[in-house]
Amino acid sequence: MIRYVELWDKADWYALDKHLPEDVFEEKVRNKQGYVFVENGKIIGILRYNLFWDNTPFCTMLYVDDEYQGKGFGRALMEHWEQDMKSAGFGMIMTSTQVDEQAQHFYRRLGYKDCGGFIVDVPGYEQPMEMIMIKAL
Repeated sequence: MIRYVELWDKADWYALDKHLPEDVFEEKVRNKQGYVFVENGKIIGILRYNLFWDNTPFCTMLYVDDEYQGKGFGRALMEHWEQDMKSAGFGMIMTSTQVDEQAQHFYRRLGYKDCGGFIVDVPGYEQPMEMIMIKAL
């Protein structure tokens, strides 16, 4: 079952998401910008997004617990989010991944296209190139 994240999900959410600042969690709940995948009463996957340029949905985190990866749960979360965004009237969505991560292949299988990227070389924040990907709805 996929549903919007709720306040009572906080501990389970943070077991999977190590990057979301705690003061933003309530905002995600309030704005319905987070989803949880619940399997047998346990949250096994999460997806959160924001609006790039304040008008384009951008998936900022998709994570499925290691034990459940490769079984279609990530695809189901993405397809659920995509349908929600289409129903809300959006015509394009975005996501990103680092070029050294396997997620780029997953997103391409879902119909996302590479559309650019950037390199972060600020001391203390260095990372491989971040690849931006888009999909028409």
